[in-house]
Amino acid sequence: MEPTEKKKELRKKAMQLPLSPGVYIMHDKTGEIIYIGKAKALKNRVSQYFGSDRNHEEKVRRMVQNVDWFEYIITDSEFEALILESSLIKQNQPKYNILLKDDKGYSYIRVSGGPWPRLTEVKKVEEDGAKYIGPYLSSWSIKQTIDSARKIFRLPDCNRKFPQDFGKGRPCLNYYIQQCCAPCRGRMSEEDYNEAFQQALDFIKGGSSTSVKALTARMEEAAENMEFELAARLRDRIGAINKMKERQKVVASRVEEQDVFALAQGDTHTAFEVFRFTGGKLSDRESFLTEGCQPDPEARSEFLRQYYSIRDRVPPVIALDGDTEDQELLERWLTEKRGRAVHITVPQRGDQHQLVQMCHTNAAESLAQQTGSTGRDASALDELRRLLGLEKAPAYIESYDISNLQGGENVAGMVVFENGRPLKAAYRKFKIKTVEGQDDYGSMREVIRRRFEEYKACQAQGDAIGFGRLPDLILLDGGKGHVAAVQPVLDQMGLQVPLFGMVKDDKHRTRAIALTGGEIAISSTRRAFTLVSSIQDEVHRFAIGYHRQQRKKAAISSTLTSIEGIGQARAKALLKHFKTVTAISEADLKELEEAPGMTKPAARRVFDFFHESGESGQK
Repeated sequence: MEPTEKKKELRKKAMQLPLSPGVYIMHDKTGEIIYIGKAKALKNRVSQYFGSDRNHEEKVRRMVQNVDWFEYIITDSEFEALILESSLIKQNQPKYNILLKDDKGYSYIRVSGGPWPRLTEVKKVEEDGAKYIGPYLSSWSIKQTIDSARKIFRLPDCNRKFPQDFGKGRPCLNYYIQQCCAPCRGRMSEEDYNEAFQQALDFIKGGSSTSVKALTARMEEAAENMEFELAARLRDRIGAINKMKERQKVVASRVEEQDVFALAQGDTHTAFEVFRFTGGKLSDRESFLTEGCQPDPEARSEFLRQYYSIRDRVPPVIALDGDTEDQELLERWLTEKRGRAVHITVPQRGDQHQLVQMCHTNAAESLAQQTGSTGRDASALDELRRLLGLEKAPAYIESYDISNLQGGENVAGMVVFENGRPLKAAYRKFKIKTVEGQDDYGSMREVIRRRFEEYKACQAQGDAIGFGRLPDLILLDGGKGHVAAVQPVLDQMGLQVPLFGMVKDDKHRTRAIALTGGEIAISSTRRAFTLVSSIQDEVHRFAIGYHRQQRKKAAISSTLTSIEGIGQARAKALLKHFKTVTAISEADLKELEEAPGMTKPAARRVFDFFHESGESGQK
């Protein structure tokens, strides 16, 4: 059956569903479950999949293309549908749902046996003569603890073996930045190393406060015994612990127990970040990267349901970086799971807002690692996506500006930003052909039409680069008038590309994003503001640079064409041969006669023009 016919058949069946809450289950041709969802009204929700796909995200379009049949289960309430959906997703792991890998196992701190012991984080206990501390639930916190202990007590983290590797090679960078005592030099006694190692173990077992008390007492004792070198080492270790505690305050929470969630969406993937706080301190951190994009409220809701279906601990407070779908249902479900009240919040200011923003920055960093960009660029693109309400982060942005002087030498420039950075190989210049005089709206319409006519020509030839690539976003240097003038061109060509304008204030600084109905302020979204400002400055620079170049050429050309017998063709040939007007003016008669396209009479007139002008200028 043809895909269109199949879609019509599925829609017909969907329209026969009851207006009752329930769960729907999508299958492909092999019978495999590929998506499970819940609905307040099954008929309304399921029929949306098989209607127009104009408002569907790419992930949904792909899923619908693979649906061969569906089934459904009616429930007494939407809340029961939510619980059933979570259970079925956990059992069946459908490919188009957000799926989280539950790799949370217990972690241990391994203390190797023998001389010159080492600290490492491991997943299981083995009978190898080593000692094991644990188990711990959070592998992240264990890694952080071991890393802190190594840095404070300057223990090695390399693979060198002691004393076998004494004197073999120079110490690594950690020694020179005072984060390793470098036993590899062979200048440290085993007794001093074991003392530092034991203090590191005490720090891990007792915590920073207990460790500081013990080290302070030891330092005072060493000072009384006139062991000043030892006292100085202990003083430095106490200082290192206190510095670490100061850094940890940055990610402390006034709420004793809570989880903080944030997401960042890119072109093809979504990154979720989770900060877990216990006792007001960051006790665990988790990162998840899932394929596909969907509206933020839906993504948050689905992620929360999946996350707490694989995690036992539910805190009393959950802070999010934006609104979530089904918030009341989620709070009720989590409250039943915890046995006590759970509240979901979206902080707008203060310390909690800063925590959410920090969580979002880390989500953007995880996303950047997948795309090969920087965390700052990924964060800016995600902020811009949220600000403009885009389906996905605009990885490929085209921006246009018109430049002229009182309608003369009318040109346009197009710049491209890919993953938040200028892609100069894709920049393009346009000479305005159909518009005379100063008509920026008409000029912009011509440029956009010509650009996307090239796109359709490239598509016919199977070329998907350059003009053959459809941008994720178009930004025009201008206000809502520019957007209103250009939008009909895209509509007539059947292209669905988000189109916005960039508005400047009276000091020529970026102020807002324009759409047909008004403006969106962007000053509150710092990274998106910086990105849009960079794009606007770059497209203006590029367009005005091209305009000046054309004016210069026109001025040069008019100088030569003012000579009798020198038309546009000869003027162009002379410039190509001599490169500059100065070189033409300094050429002798014979050189002018031998130039391409020149005759002896024409050469004489050019020679006389410049030399007579020079003489008259001296009088």
